[in-house]
Amino acid sequence: MAAQHSQGIQTLLEAEKEAAKIVQQARQYRVQRLKDARSEATKEIDEYRKSKDTEFKAFESSHAGTTSSAQTTVDKDTEQKLKHLDACWENNADLIVQKLLDRVVLVEPQLHRNLTKLGAQEL
Repeated sequence: MAAQHSQGIQTLLEAEKEAAKIVQQARQYRVQRLKDARSEATKEIDEYRKSKDTEFKAFESSHAGTTSSAQTTVDKDTEQKLKHLDACWENNADLIVQKLLDRVVLVEPQLHRNLTKLGAQEL
């Protein structure tokens, strides 16, 4: 009976070792699958990035002329407006200077509105 009992324990120990091997293999398989999935995902990301980069460069090159022509248009418009302002200044310089001098020289002294309110309450 002891031999049978010992043999049953031995069988259980062997089954336990076999189960541990199976679990270890499953873990290794899972780790390997995770590594494979990561490397595959990295490859897909790189391919997607490359395709989007080429798409962006194509878009950029097709619209590059538009940007320079828009800049030229803006520069011309700005130059015209500056010329117009210079012409207005030349035509009205005397009048503008006279108005500025009138504002500076012809000052009518007045009490500040807060001081006026304070003075009216006290008086």
